[in-house]
Amino acid sequence: MSETLEFDSVDEEKLAALQLNLIPGLGPRLQANLLARFETPAEVMSAKGTELLAVDGIGAKLSAAITLHKNLEQARRELKRATDKGVTLLLKGSSGYPDSLAETSDPPAVLYVKGTLEPSDAIGVAIVGSRQCTHYGVTQAAKIAGALARAGVTVISGLARGIDAAAHQGALDAGGRTLAICATGLFKLYPPEHKDLAHAIINQGALISESPLDRGPQKGLFPQRNRIIAGMSLGVIIIEAGRKSGALHTARHAMEQGRDVFAVPGRIDSLCSLGCHDLIRDGAILMRDVEDVFEALGPLITPVRTSESEVVLVPKELNLSDHERSILNLIDTAPTAIDALLASADMEHSRVLSTLTVLEMKRLVRRLPGSFVERTHG
Repeated sequence: MSETLEFDSVDEEKLAALQLNLIPGLGPRLQANLLARFETPAEVMSAKGTELLAVDGIGAKLSAAITLHKNLEQARRELKRATDKGVTLLLKGSSGYPDSLAETSDPPAVLYVKGTLEPSDAIGVAIVGSRQCTHYGVTQAAKIAGALARAGVTVISGLARGIDAAAHQGALDAGGRTLAICATGLFKLYPPEHKDLAHAIINQGALISESPLDRGPQKGLFPQRNRIIAGMSLGVIIIEAGRKSGALHTARHAMEQGRDVFAVPGRIDSLCSLGCHDLIRDGAILMRDVEDVFEALGPLITPVRTSESEVVLVPKELNLSDHERSILNLIDTAPTAIDALLASADMEHSRVLSTLTVLEMKRLVRRLPGSFVERTHG
């Protein structure tokens, strides 16, 4: 549930952040350097040229560009165009900005969002891989994405040809949510043949980019985009990545950010899967099915409410049966009397007790002395 910046009420600080993001050549690292020196975007935009030149990485060209746009008119035009087309702008630190992304070392200053972001998207898993993939890779990407989506996991990918497109489509076909992290601006979607896919994603999730609306494809944007894919995910699944695949950049970002990395094996003589096999050799989790994902993912930083009666503490809870979830959500993280649980559950006592045993075996509940039980974080 993203919060849109209203054009008439936006303050100068927000416009200044947007303006910095619009200046060509002023990427995330240089913006971070400027903010480390001047603290706020508005202070950056009002700084003198000599002060700007003293910042690491800021030369005469960038200093002149910042000075040229002090009136923020370019930012006002960008904001109006976004608002007119239903694109939400989320600034780092504002309501609606993804918490998991904000906690990374290099979060985007501005996110452009077409569609909706929901609290449940905090339970997101990325699926990425090669554009030049085999039938096996496409099939596995769609199958895995569909299984995750049916469990309630948001599937995150990069809208690219091949594995990315198959993952998005698999989630859509399963009726689930999916987020596409775009390298280009949302008015210059790439590749252009994914226009219909992008429209479907908007209806069941969102397109997201840090690039200004009209920025077209540029070589460096795609590796830079990959840190956002990793940052918005609890874990990253790599399917059919060769040794030079850009998907390996996403895996590296995920490792640096403390996310789990899963690799789907392929034929041992398949060039398409050499990168995946290298990842498994070097410690990535061998993925056979979605059970491996649910078992590996740790507790959520913040519990996620998926419905009025259900709260998820750890992703593997999504893989429970309906009656297992209903019992689990009657148990508090504080001691809960088993007698009270039996009284509140809408099923036979014998089935409640057997379900409680299953949940205990799955390490989702813990029995306590005195006929009490408590919910755990797996």
